[in-house]
Order: sequence, then structure tokens, then C-alpha cells
Amino acid sequence: MSYPAYQEWKTTPLKTEPYFSVVIPTYNAEEQIIPTIGAVAAFVSSLKLPWELIIVDDHSSDDTIKMVATLGLVNLRLLVSPQTHGKGRCVQRGILSTRGRYVLLTEADNSTPIEELAKLRVKVEQENYPIAVGARAVTDVTTTQPSPDRYLTSHALRWLVGRAHQLGLQDVRCGFKLFNRRVAHQLFSAQRLTSFAFDLEILFLAHKFGYPVAEVPVNWVGRPSSSLNLLGEVHKLIRDLACIKINDWRGVYAAGAMSQFDPA
Repeated sequence: MSYPAYQEWKTTPLKTEPYFSVVIPTYNAEEQIIPTIGAVAAFVSSLKLPWELIIVDDHSSDDTIKMVATLGLVNLRLLVSPQTHGKGRCVQRGILSTRGRYVLLTEADNSTPIEELAKLRVKVEQENYPIAVGARAVTDVTTTQPSPDRYLTSHALRWLVGRAHQLGLQDVRCGFKLFNRRVAHQLFSAQRLTSFAFDLEILFLAHKFGYPVAEVPVNWVGRPSSSLNLLGEVHKLIRDLACIKINDWRGVYAAGAMSQFDPA
């Protein structure tokens, strides 16, 4: 960590366009969000590039909003939904507010450590991919051992996605994704789902609009979930997969198509 760089980011408003915009969606994340902000701010500041942090909250009922608001970080923007709309709408609002050349979407619990950004940067900066996504499911990925219910749910959902949409990706639901901003704004403007399956819709749109996606193995630390419901998760995903298909058949996404990607 470069403490002077962090201190400058913390106290001095940006005078140039950000190079990175980091978007973190939150909902009742009071136990995780402050350590995550600390880790993200320390690492990204050490890159010595201008960047902004956007926390977009889906109307938390705990102290998440208050805790973030009192941090006093001048390059942190807190967007609060007037009511709970769902993670998909929360993320959409955050992404569409970004100003950086590249947009990183990550999770409030830092389950994919922010240091993994270095792997995704190679794809978007050096290889000119418009999108790079973290993958927890490939063979050389390092993860903690998930609980049996989470393991079964993950594999069931991955099987369903593979059957419904041939995207050529092994892990469409990892919440660690890096976008070229112009592409991010196009995809999230076309987004229609507000549920947790929004990221599947975004990758479906990327495939539909002809944008190549780089899948990058990332380290991932699973968090326990006492509320995970296997049948409920599968049912919701089937519903959302059907919504994406129906939207596509109806031409809902047609207006979002653009010309071939230009990384400039």
C-alpha cells in the first residue's frame, strides 16, 4: 500500500476523468462494507491512477448507509435507492453513473479480493477485451470449500445456464467484472432484470451484441449463507432465463445493439 497515494485520494477531489470506477452494490452490509472499502481504497490507490468509488445501496435497513456516509472520503459517491428494487436495478444505477475509462463491479464482502483486478486488467488493457469476468469454476482457481447447499446450488444453476444460453463461459455469476465504460453503459442501459440474474442478462447481451468476453480465473472466498434455498434459487433462475428468452424473441434488446467494439 502507498499511504500517501491513499491519503491524497481520500482528501483531494479528482480534477481529471477517473481511470477506474469501482462500483459496489450494498444491502444490509454493515458487517462487511467498511473492511471492503478499506481494502479496495488501499489497493486501487496504490496503482497511482485517478479513480472513483461508487457505493450504491438498495435501501438498507441496517446502518450500512450511515457508516458509509460518515467515512468522509471525497472521491466516494454514495447512491441510495429510495426503496428496495433488487440487486440488478441497484447495480444498473451504479454502473450508469460511472465516469471512469474502465468500470469494475465487485462485491460488498470482497469475496473476490480486490488484488485480483490485476488479472482482469491484462485482458482489457493489453488484449483489448471490452469485458473481463472473474471465474470461480475453472480448474486452476483457488477457493475455500463451500457448504454443501451452496455447492449443489452453484452447480445446478450453472447447468441450467449452460442448457439455456450457450455463452461459452463457466461461471456467469461471479460478481467480479471489469468493463470498458462505453460497453458497460450500453449493456446496462439495455438491462431489464432487477433480480440476481441480472449478470446473466448482461453477459447474454454482450454475446448478442458481439462483444468478446475474457474469463479469468480468480481467487474467491465463499461466505456462509444461512438463507440459501436450493429449490427457490433454481426456480428464480428458471423464471429469469425465460424472461431473457422472451425479451429477446420480442425484440426488446434490439435497440441496444451497436457497431463493432472500438477500444479507443
